[in-house]
Amino acid sequence: MTTTDSTRAETPIATARGLVRTYGSGPTAVHALAGVDLDVQRGRLTATMGPSGSGKSTLMHCLAGLDRPTSGTVVVDGEEVSAMSERRLTRLRRDRIGFVFQAFNLVPTLTALENITLPFDIARRPVDREHLDAVVQAVGLSDRLSHKPGELSGGQQQRVACARALVTRPAVVFADEPTGNLDSASAHEVLSFLRRSVDELGQSVVMVTHDPTAASYADRVLFLADGRIVDEISQPTPDTVLERLGALSRRPSGAGATGGTAPAEVR
Repeated sequence: MTTTDSTRAETPIATARGLVRTYGSGPTAVHALAGVDLDVQRGRLTATMGPSGSGKSTLMHCLAGLDRPTSGTVVVDGEEVSAMSERRLTRLRRDRIGFVFQAFNLVPTLTALENITLPFDIARRPVDREHLDAVVQAVGLSDRLSHKPGELSGGQQQRVACARALVTRPAVVFADEPTGNLDSASAHEVLSFLRRSVDELGQSVVMVTHDPTAASYADRVLFLADGRIVDEISQPTPDTVLERLGALSRRPSGAGATGGTAPAEVR
């Protein structure tokens, strides 16, 4: 690895500084994000958790360029997303960001393979066959590529959606409750695939989840409350995640991080 490659590998894939997102104004304003500083590590699976209304989905949407912050900056793979025009944002989301959502968002009339390669068709770019084969092998659906979504289980459909998100070699994949519509067996299939995409393909993944078991697949879990990051753990297990969630539920509204004030910056 060259010095440049080494430096890039150590650079966060995404950063937020002073991130504020407010909806509305005056006394009825909702402060979804109240000043977030964050570094998302490259080549890692990062999970974000918190109670309903804590700001976790808003944070992900701002990082992914799906929502614009009220103030603060967002940088993804060296590009300042928060300062981009709509045209540049559209190009960034198409070429360098992958998305996986709770709803599979597959085209029902297309086969699994056609759904996976759809981003290339939209961008009118040739398919990278070598990388496509690697992703298909990782997703474990080589024998189902000719099947349409209605002929696949929920877990298989979500794995197709994951493969579609990965096949363009995005800088980072954002997954919003990717197992929310799945049973436990199907959820394990999808989470195992996301884990392998990090370990085997070097992908960077940011996942929002409410499930401690899902969070345990991550390298790092961030906990949000009242629009701020108030805690984090590395190498999580379902038990340690549950413990932190329990402490978070007992935390008075507006308080800082467990045992003190909210950290100014979480890396």
